[in-house]
Amino acid sequence: MLRQRIRTRASSLGAIGKALVAAVAIALVWYGLMLVLLALKVDPGFVDSISGYRTAFDYLAGLTPADIDSTTRLITAVAGVVAFLVFGYLALRALPRPYLARHDLTLEDGELGEVLVEARAIERVAEVAAHRHPAVMSAQARAGTERIELDISLNRAREVSSDLREVRDRARAALETHGLTTCPVDVTLTGFDRKQRRELV
Repeated sequence: MLRQRIRTRASSLGAIGKALVAAVAIALVWYGLMLVLLALKVDPGFVDSISGYRTAFDYLAGLTPADIDSTTRLITAVAGVVAFLVFGYLALRALPRPYLARHDLTLEDGELGEVLVEARAIERVAEVAAHRHPAVMSAQARAGTERIELDISLNRAREVSSDLREVRDRARAALETHGLTTCPVDVTLTGFDRKQRRELV
């Protein structure tokens, strides 16, 4: 496969991980700003009133071994374990999981052998079906693991939505006719004839 590509799957928990990273980044920026204010000789009392940095420091510095009893240790230990499990799970889910964007399709796999259709053949069927539409100037398909992406350019802009639907239906019908696959076909408009650009107005 000369046109093989590598892609990464996005986790559904990615938004939570990004939110946590954003919260930590905001906190770092905020307290970095407090350091700048202190460096510029701003009143420490004012800086403490808006950030509480000195209040927190004095409280932690004033702790003694007598203040940390068995209940405090238990709560700290449980919170640490829970934080480790939650943040560790989110970190694992955030790791990129690459996979091959194109793959072959096995039609038959029996005792006498198998019928294997390469990804380019599947893409070519979708491209030929798209080219048969009178409005399509060019088409390029990519067969993925779960869907086929079809990029087309049109020679007109007046009926874009209906043309895209017709091209999608033609591609799916061609694939079904050849018995190749029933996965979704995503059609994307990548361009149109510049001579017809006024039709969009």
